[in-house]
Amino acid sequence: MALASNAPLISGIVAGIIGGILVGVLSGSQTSVSGPAAGLTAIVAAQIGKLGSFETFLLAVMIAGVMQIILGLCRAGFIAAFFPSSVIKGLLAAIGVILVLKQIPHVVGHDPDPEGDMYFLQPDHENTFTEIWSALFDIQPGAALVGVLSILMMVLWDKIKLLKSSVVPAPLVVVLLGVGISMLLKQYGSAAWVIEATHMVQVPVAKDISAFMGFLVFPNFSALGNPAVYGAAITIAIVASLETLLNLEAVDKIDPQRRSSPPNRELIAQGIGNVTSGLIGGLPMTSVIVRSSVNIIAGGKTKLSAFVHGCLLLGCVLLVPGWLNQIPLAALGAILLMTGLKLASPSLVRQMWNEGRNQFLPFIITVVAIVLTDLLIGILIGLAASISFILHSNMRRPLRKFMEQHITGDVLRIELANQVSFFSRGKLEETLRSVPKGGHVLLDARSTDYIDADILGLIHDFQHKTAKARGIKLSMAGFKDKYPQIKDHIQFLDYSTRAVQSSLTPERVLEIFKEGNERFREGRHLTRDIGRLVDATSAGQFPMAVVLSCIDSRTPAELVFDLSLGDIFSVRIAGNVAHDKVLGSIEYSCAVAGAKMILVMGHTSCGAVNAAVDLICSNQTAAEATGCVNLDSLVIEIQQSVDLSTCKRDGAWLPGEKDAYANEVSRRNVLRTMRMIMERSSTLAGMIQEGKLMLVGSLYDIQTGMVSFFQTQGSSRSPLSIPMVEAI
Repeated sequence: MALASNAPLISGIVAGIIGGILVGVLSGSQTSVSGPAAGLTAIVAAQIGKLGSFETFLLAVMIAGVMQIILGLCRAGFIAAFFPSSVIKGLLAAIGVILVLKQIPHVVGHDPDPEGDMYFLQPDHENTFTEIWSALFDIQPGAALVGVLSILMMVLWDKIKLLKSSVVPAPLVVVLLGVGISMLLKQYGSAAWVIEATHMVQVPVAKDISAFMGFLVFPNFSALGNPAVYGAAITIAIVASLETLLNLEAVDKIDPQRRSSPPNRELIAQGIGNVTSGLIGGLPMTSVIVRSSVNIIAGGKTKLSAFVHGCLLLGCVLLVPGWLNQIPLAALGAILLMTGLKLASPSLVRQMWNEGRNQFLPFIITVVAIVLTDLLIGILIGLAASISFILHSNMRRPLRKFMEQHITGDVLRIELANQVSFFSRGKLEETLRSVPKGGHVLLDARSTDYIDADILGLIHDFQHKTAKARGIKLSMAGFKDKYPQIKDHIQFLDYSTRAVQSSLTPERVLEIFKEGNERFREGRHLTRDIGRLVDATSAGQFPMAVVLSCIDSRTPAELVFDLSLGDIFSVRIAGNVAHDKVLGSIEYSCAVAGAKMILVMGHTSCGAVNAAVDLICSNQTAAEATGCVNLDSLVIEIQQSVDLSTCKRDGAWLPGEKDAYANEVSRRNVLRTMRMIMERSSTLAGMIQEGKLMLVGSLYDIQTGMVSFFQTQGSSRSPLSIPMVEAI
């Protein structure tokens, strides 16, 4: 990066040392490795030229670090949560693609482009693709030999279990292999095979520590009054912080332990690192995705690896810089190329493809943009693409609308999104305009956190002008606390009142039950405000029906028929049998409280029915079989619906036959209960004959949630005649 930025070579090394040691200790990330970032290359080069000297630029780096510390203390790291995962994954894949493309020339010994350059357009006026083409005509035999053998070594290292589990990392072996091959070629090979110094690592060589200190450059504090310094500092701080947060998110996604790094702490650590780097002549730094990826792939699990990385870099530069300069770039290129292949894996592309167009397109746009430009511009393009898909989705689906069938009529429910911006205005206006005259609309904002002022104005105008002019009833829910200019107001009834009860016919009550069961099966329950219902029903109850059902925990009538508080009297008894006390409850519900329908509901897989069948077929009593001394009266009642001639003992039933038989007994038991109601209650039988009441039988399927209304008895029918009606 230093070479590409026209900065002293030692400045990049200083940033790498500080990023490893100081930032490595202060950072909350266990796997991130910091150092000079390729994404800052253009900015560094531009600002050095603008400020006139590298020393003045170092002052801007220090001030940028102070700004990052302030950002961290102000908890500005929260913006990391707003980076779409498609863009983060696109960043990872793009870095992988760039590593592969950029390292191909280095692997074969074509090294005019500095190692580590990530830009599409290169300082030598080539680009990523033309550089590969040029490399085909400039293959250095010795370097290519090192590169190919290094790749083979890393592939074998991953394939052989013993080597993969070794404490010795593959990249270290590859570097030593490259150095060894280079020395052998220099000793025994021909001149064409010797790897020249231009194809090796090049770091400044200092004879001693004092000579090394002489390489360092220090900031020009006399430029504190120069406004351009602060402009450069703001640019560096913003770009470095964004790149750090993006890379931190990306590193966490490839961390095998899926740990979450604190972004605010990272900003503070990076800020301290940049202040220190600027103070002693280093380049600005960020969390670096390439270094971090190599760290993770090499097996790094804690921040100790970053710290050791910085210490080794410092030790090698101080003590053995000549040894570093013996490492062929082809070996490093092979390591980075294999890292790139792991980052840009086909499985990641397949995963994003399977997540749908809205995830895949921003992902692939981010990849292409980063590869064809640079990290920062590519990320911005990816973010713009992701935001455009979000806006497009909001414009297409800014709200949900569906018709609800309440007791007193249909209500068009419009459920507003979590964020309702001015982009939603057109769709909401179109929806409100489509409401017919005399219709009823419910605007539901209970799940909404923000409504734009334009939308509030549209709603206010519709409420006070359009709705009144067209005779439309407008109900509101969820506006009360957040938007005082619009009051919550419900103008429809979603529970049974005295007026509703008296206006309903038994036939209409049956239709309400059928509609409710359909909603239950489809998972589209009516919108209800439970607090409002509690208040509304506290003064009295006027249920429209009484339901005699089993005590089975899977058959609550209010849920099965999507009913409201106060809509039904619920009588629950094992086997839904008509004992005298049960009949008394039903008589009160209908003759005194005004219920218009009696629904007897059995269900499949009924435990009481199964027990009754088992006991009668084995000639046992309930007390003998279970020890429950009060259960026999219930079981005997249910057993009246069992045909003894068809009974079989356990072991004689074919697979599935017993379940089907018990379900048929459940149906017969419902029929018998209905007959008992007619025979034992002259009060109820009289109301049915007069048309004031309807008696309905049904069977609830616990596997499908469907209720079959298989017979009715009402005013037009004989009390003893129970005709069949097809299930709806």
